[in-house]
Amino acid sequence: MTATIATKKTLTREQLRALLTHPASWIASGFGAGLSPIAPGTAGSLVALIPWWFVLRGLPIGWYIVVLIAAFAVGVWACDVAGKRLGVEDHRALVWDEFVGQWIALCLAPAGWAWMAAGFLMFRLFDIWKPWPIRVADRRVHGGLGVMLDDVLAGVYALIVVQIAAAIVHYMQ
Repeated sequence: MTATIATKKTLTREQLRALLTHPASWIASGFGAGLSPIAPGTAGSLVALIPWWFVLRGLPIGWYIVVLIAAFAVGVWACDVAGKRLGVEDHRALVWDEFVGQWIALCLAPAGWAWMAAGFLMFRLFDIWKPWPIRVADRRVHGGLGVMLDDVLAGVYALIVVQIAAAIVHYMQ
């Protein structure tokens, strides 16, 4: 599915109907966060902080990883279905990848609002900047896996930066 920038940024009435009438599309759109007219990726990342704050951050690391794997698998399916329904493979309304990437960035983050903000900002930076190999994955991997993979990699980059910063802060105390 080749799409122009315009088709990836706008939703026709038919596309909106396709998003609102299928469970996979609801998941892929981050339960509506991706319908934000301004910065839907950032909106998706912000909405992802809610379940992270209230549920995920309190899980033991083993269960956290299980949730990440399950959320990734569901995301591959949901983004693939939603992309086909929209006729645009990686439409900006599909933000479940931001949820998973954000949760990866915050895995093992120290407690506190400052660390949550750092994880959020680092994830958004890497998701937008797309350094190697994120850019390669974004361009070469297609379907639901392609939608999810670049954000997973951005989440891993952000996780590394947050963990290094946390180690430095801990060492300096």
